[in-house]
Amino acid sequence: MKFCFRVFLLALSLLAGHLAAAATVADERFLAARDAARAGDRAKLERVAPDLQGYELEAYVEYWGLLLDLNITDPATIRAFLARHEKSYIAEKLRGDWLRQLGKKQQWAEFDAEYPQLVQPDQELSCYALQSRRLRGDASMLAEALPLWLSLIEPPVSCYPVLEALILEKRVLGDQVWARIRAQFEANRTAAGRYSMNYLPPSQTPDARLAQAVSDTPLPWLVKLPSAAGLSRMQRELAALAISRVARNDPRMAAEQLGRIESQLQNGEKAWAWGQIGWQAAQRHMPEALEWYRHAGNAPLSDEVAQWKVRAALRAQDWGAVRTTIERMSPALAEQPAWVYWLGRAYRAGGRLGDADALFAKIAGQPNFYGNLADDELDRPITPPPRAVSPTPEEKARVAANPGVQRSLALFRVDLRSEGVKEWNWALRGMSDRELLAASDIAQRAGIYDRAIAAADRTKNEHDYSLRYLSPYSDQVRPVAKSQALDDAWVYGLMRQESRFVTNAKSTVGASGLMQLMPATAKWVARKIGLKDFHQGQVNDTDINVLLGTTYMRLVMESLDNHPVLASAAYNAGPGRARKWRGDLALEGAVYAETIPFSETRDYVKKVMSNSVYYSALFDGKPQSIKNRLGIIGPRTSLDPKAEELP
Repeated sequence: MKFCFRVFLLALSLLAGHLAAAATVADERFLAARDAARAGDRAKLERVAPDLQGYELEAYVEYWGLLLDLNITDPATIRAFLARHEKSYIAEKLRGDWLRQLGKKQQWAEFDAEYPQLVQPDQELSCYALQSRRLRGDASMLAEALPLWLSLIEPPVSCYPVLEALILEKRVLGDQVWARIRAQFEANRTAAGRYSMNYLPPSQTPDARLAQAVSDTPLPWLVKLPSAAGLSRMQRELAALAISRVARNDPRMAAEQLGRIESQLQNGEKAWAWGQIGWQAAQRHMPEALEWYRHAGNAPLSDEVAQWKVRAALRAQDWGAVRTTIERMSPALAEQPAWVYWLGRAYRAGGRLGDADALFAKIAGQPNFYGNLADDELDRPITPPPRAVSPTPEEKARVAANPGVQRSLALFRVDLRSEGVKEWNWALRGMSDRELLAASDIAQRAGIYDRAIAAADRTKNEHDYSLRYLSPYSDQVRPVAKSQALDDAWVYGLMRQESRFVTNAKSTVGASGLMQLMPATAKWVARKIGLKDFHQGQVNDTDINVLLGTTYMRLVMESLDNHPVLASAAYNAGPGRARKWRGDLALEGAVYAETIPFSETRDYVKKVMSNSVYYSALFDGKPQSIKNRLGIIGPRTSLDPKAEELP
């Protein structure tokens, strides 16, 4: 009996080895097919394709073949592929590609037949659908298109006929055109703004040279404007645009020029221009920012400009301005957790304690920066929710059998990470909490930690925070963190935000590895600690990456008052900037984080600090307070000059 069992195990191991070898060969042929498709080599693709019949990624090979000649492929062939792979990511992708072709060729009958099957239309396809409806005489499309007038700052080509229909049907007049141009200049999309000037009434349309001067060399043009003579509508609007351009480089100069000519501007033009100056000053933490905002009066502000008015008021500790600005925000913006929290703080500062607690209760318990802060305001300790029962083998087997999950894992296996992420995210759509936990467990066991986190993050009622806040590479990370005298919860909180534990992650600016080290930083730290024979190829080695990253964290901490908020900002944006963003007076850590000028760094610091709260709770088993972690940021004068030496 024992002999038979040993023979069985041997046969099983041989079979597993055979299957692994077969998968390796198939994987190589799949990548060869991908290369052929990229090169447009149909002959090679057709030679390789038969070898991949029955392969788990066979649909991709067929998709690539269809894509090579999509503009001339028989629609019946495309529909047959879509029917075979209905509800899959690859079917959605092909359907979108095909609809783009149909829209470009204005084959509206076929477009209209297929478009309703698309699950997630992008803006380009949505505009093609609106075009088709207009051609069919559907007047209701104009009402649906109207919100796009201000929201589509730089639209795809398919949207221009839709926007122009609003002009032709007089749904949009001169005032709305100028509003669009202002929005485009505010977004620093001046070329798009100059294009929109073509939609103006002839009497208000500047020539191309004048429009270029206003966007590219605004100060010389402004200086030449008379301060007493009457200006035309076109000149007034261009003056406001020019002020906004000058403010991007020098808010004080912009304020000086606006003060010189503001008597010639109408209230709307003047208020918008002052709002632009206040916005640019607020991002520079200039003390005049709030006063320049006040010159705008109660005029409506764009979402971005309104948010920075609140931030300027927070830096100035002007809780009245915090309150009134948030109360005037659009409902959708005011409902965001950030502004719910800060409005609650403003109410509390004004003695409206019941109103404040009601707002905090709306967001308390949310696993994010503002939910954590609201918990603290209500004296609720921050703890992970009870851990859900682990998925059963049967639950995991059902999820593992999901074709989208299988394709995703195969794509990760052949190192096509981008495609694997898209397949994974598509496969998670509509999953129950139990299925999501099973998917997270599957990804975690496969070492695909970012997808494990992505699945666990989506649960609504049953949670497992040990999956949401994974702590892989513990044997490498925690001893090194301890040797550097760093809080391991903060180290993991930063790593989770940097790379989601993808060891070969590489950012668009060249940062690499678990701790996303820039080449110059890695080289500097290696030299600092005497790491001999270091070369850039080692930066993705887990041990080296963790050693260099945690050493840099320690050095940054030591140079910035040993404050994790400052050090987190410095890790992302550089120590010099973290130092510059401090106030002349002490600031709450939450206010410092909220008023970081770079949106990426601001979001990063908030997430790192919230992550660290949950990691600490998991590691120590104790309730946490985010306010204790955020602390108080000392004024600039307390800075150690060593911060200037760090890269």
